[in-house]
Amino acid sequence: MKFKVLVSDPLGERGVAILKKEKALEVDVKTGLKEEELKKIIDQYDAIVVRSATKLTKSVLEQAKKLRVIGRAGVGVDNVDLEAATKQGIIVMNTPEGNTISTCEHTWSMLMAVARNIPQASQSVKKGEWNRGKFTGSELYGKTLGVIGLGRIGRQIVTRALVFGMQPIGYDPYISKDSLRQSGITLVTLEELLKKSHFITVHVPLTEQTKNIINAKAFELMQKGVYIINCARGGIIDEKALYDAILSGKVRGAALDVFTSEPPKNNPLLALDQVITTPHLGAATEEAQENVAVAVAQQVTDALFDRGIKDAVNVPSLDAESFRVLKPWLNLAERLGRFYTQYFGGSFKKVSIRYGGEVTKYKLEPLTIAILKGLLTPICGETVNFVNAPTLARERSIEVNESRTTQIGDFSNFIELEVGTNGDKNVVLGTLFGDHDPRIVRVNEFRLDAVPTGVVIVIHNEDQPGVVGQIGTILGKNKINIAEMTLGRMKKAKKTFALTVINTDNDVSPKALKELKAFKPIIDAKVVKL
Repeated sequence: MKFKVLVSDPLGERGVAILKKEKALEVDVKTGLKEEELKKIIDQYDAIVVRSATKLTKSVLEQAKKLRVIGRAGVGVDNVDLEAATKQGIIVMNTPEGNTISTCEHTWSMLMAVARNIPQASQSVKKGEWNRGKFTGSELYGKTLGVIGLGRIGRQIVTRALVFGMQPIGYDPYISKDSLRQSGITLVTLEELLKKSHFITVHVPLTEQTKNIINAKAFELMQKGVYIINCARGGIIDEKALYDAILSGKVRGAALDVFTSEPPKNNPLLALDQVITTPHLGAATEEAQENVAVAVAQQVTDALFDRGIKDAVNVPSLDAESFRVLKPWLNLAERLGRFYTQYFGGSFKKVSIRYGGEVTKYKLEPLTIAILKGLLTPICGETVNFVNAPTLARERSIEVNESRTTQIGDFSNFIELEVGTNGDKNVVLGTLFGDHDPRIVRVNEFRLDAVPTGVVIVIHNEDQPGVVGQIGTILGKNKINIAEMTLGRMKKAKKTFALTVINTDNDVSPKALKELKAFKPIIDAKVVKL
């Protein structure tokens, strides 16, 4: 059987060669296609290989009647409509490990360049100047390096910091001290890191939790003369706050490979001599480009010829019948994990999963992996998929246990997720209504009927008259429409408490969330995105 593969973005020669080597593959390399051009030809292909330029939107994928596999040469899959691809049974795969060394080395290049004023000095010499005193820099030896985010890249950064004689400290609320025992790094709070570091580098994905994690308040905590490096994602650092911190002298220099808006037009940071920049070059080495090209080409061919699925973003490896039955359960499992991390947060130590009912007749490993993917995605972002989620959990020393039960409680079919976090245990229980509609039916002691989809506000409050009405008033004033609402109640210490889960038709602004939290009966309010 012959398959057709479209390579729609520039791909390394070795990657194209792997595809063309397969006699049963017909490979077309057509780059720079406009959306309408892509729509006209996409129905001819069984697989497509993209980088970031090609946009596989819902309208494009609706024309892809034969498409079985999408291969993304790189990490981010924001140019692919994952929901549309999954609904059509298209496997989406990325290459999350190909640029680890490249990004790490670029970070160190930027760090050393900003510490020694190398770009500024080079430009000065080229102008015919010889002003050595103007470009006096800072040594790395003996300095404290604060690393925010201790995934693969963050740990590579630490390894090299030790070689330079630096004192690395790290912040990652989702990683345990046990997993770092041999790494030579000290795990600290974010506040400690900000106060102690001479250099600060960020290596986290851009999520609701990490957006503007380095903000005006963070800069106030830092010591004078600190250096800031960002080769991760734009938006992690509040650019206006960074600008002000540089002008005030709090920040001595900043090295930025990424910006909130790219390319950065009319960005005031570009006018500052203390700022050095590159155009998002973290993965731009010949080796990294070849690594991802080779990896994605091999993944696509293996998937087409049923030789295995690696680094699938949207589906685990299952036979067709099992996937048909378990698909709604996989959806529920991942959303339970996503809900847990965004609502409870914390550093996971132990994850216990209990399955009950008809679902126990099937292979449970994919469901457990889906839960881990859900738990870790808000932490690690796009690097998490159905293949590497267990590995990422092991790297964080997370103990995972699963069990089956035939006992019938309130629900005959369910998934119960219990997670040990900072000495506490929290439970989330989910089930399916009508064999396909996911529901969260219990959060600790609260019984609910919550739809885990879209933007969700979770409010913990004292149960008093008028609370629900005031919540509605606050949301209405902020033009936030309520789509669904469920409420659970429980008594404790002679008081009644409620957990209110609200699905909204639009996003919830920080202003609206602040107003909710300021309402006295509300103990806490969080936004969860599912």
